[in-house]
Amino acid sequence: MSGPLSLEPGGSEQDTLALRLAAPRPPRRRPRWARDDTTITLRLPRHGPDEEAVSRLAAELADRIGPAVHPYEVAALLEAEGLPASLIKERYGHPNLFSLAAALYEQVPRAFPEPAPAADPWRPDTARCLLRGVLFALPGLAYLLTAPLWNAGRHAPALIVAGLLSWAWGQALGHRAHLRRATGRREAGRTLLTGAPAGAVLATAAAVPLAGSGPVVLAAAAQSLYLAAAGVLLVLARERLLLAALSPLVAGAAVLPWWEPGGPLRAGLPALALLGTLAATAWALRAALGAPAAPGGTRPRLRWSLPYGLFGLAAGLLVLLEGREEPYAVIVLTVSMGPAEWLLYRYRGLSVAALRATATPAGFLVRSAGILTVCLLGYLLPLLPAALFTGAAPAALLPLAAVLWTALLLQAFGAAWPSAVICLSAAGGAGAVTLLGLPPGPAGALALCCGAAALCLSACALWLLGRPAPHA
Repeated sequence: MSGPLSLEPGGSEQDTLALRLAAPRPPRRRPRWARDDTTITLRLPRHGPDEEAVSRLAAELADRIGPAVHPYEVAALLEAEGLPASLIKERYGHPNLFSLAAALYEQVPRAFPEPAPAADPWRPDTARCLLRGVLFALPGLAYLLTAPLWNAGRHAPALIVAGLLSWAWGQALGHRAHLRRATGRREAGRTLLTGAPAGAVLATAAAVPLAGSGPVVLAAAAQSLYLAAAGVLLVLARERLLLAALSPLVAGAAVLPWWEPGGPLRAGLPALALLGTLAATAWALRAALGAPAAPGGTRPRLRWSLPYGLFGLAAGLLVLLEGREEPYAVIVLTVSMGPAEWLLYRYRGLSVAALRATATPAGFLVRSAGILTVCLLGYLLPLLPAALFTGAAPAALLPLAAVLWTALLLQAFGAAWPSAVICLSAAGGAGAVTLLGLPPGPAGALALCCGAAALCLSACALWLLGRPAPHA
């Protein structure tokens, strides 16, 4: 025992003539190694490997040996396949499992197949996005139905102020509700139940000094109630309920070219749509509040939602300034919000794909710039024929649309303050020129301010989103 013990098989004890009869496998399980091994195998000592048998085995397992990065992986594969040590020696002429694994590893070239493409986590729901665009525009039918019943010159200021405040409040409330929804559906429902009525009351109160009469106050209250209720349904993803509630408006507007419904129906159909929207909202909130309460969770701070509300106010002012010059452009913009939402999802999906396809930050920046350009052009180009069809000037409509889309893109990634500040600056500049009557006039000022804002927002988007971190 003075010498070292050999721990490797294949020592001098095997330098003898070996005569073996391979035992047949049990009938219940017959591995492929035992297909033809019921013959007497006679092998001389140190005769060497059977290259033909090894090649056949390599061809059989090539698809699983190719991705291996070390012979030990091949050895683990052979062991998992149940290849016995006796068969390794008798059929393939190798002294042990590791020797055969090394031979197989050398014979099969390395092949690393690409992994299967992962599912797009940001795949948009096309039908839902288009439906939301339609739902944004359908409330305008109420103004079409009730147009003979009110004086736009006297009553519009009250409705405009109420609408702007409702829009700003709804943007902030929607953001806060989405934050609470991350905790639980019940918590989001409680936020909406508290915030939506408060927003409707605030908007109605702001319209009272400009109303001048009780019916105008009622109209402003109805508008504020609808916007609050519709915002709740949209946050809770109840678009079909909202569409059903607005069906009286659709039916009433559809018959206007051929039939005069009269004053009672002109006022009654919007009231019926409002009641239906309120009932649908109550049903949706009841379902949300019936969800189990989530344990723990902290309330988000109110100031986190402030920039979203400021952006809503700025966007409303910009759309109002555009509507003063081109009323039909507002309809085009409103309907385009559905495709805009679809493109926001596509931007995120394409960015994730670019993150997987690039290996350097510079390469991702280049791809990100291309994705931003493609998505922005995909939103703006269809608006060009729409603007020409409605008689709106593309010089003001397209920059405004670019501002809205890029601002929404930044908000989708949590960069709300840049979009709020830039949009408020654009709205303030264009509004000041319009109120003071300065050159180049309302249309020119809006086009210049929106064009500059769109460039700033695009630069911010490329700077903030051109890095891999926001998409990881």
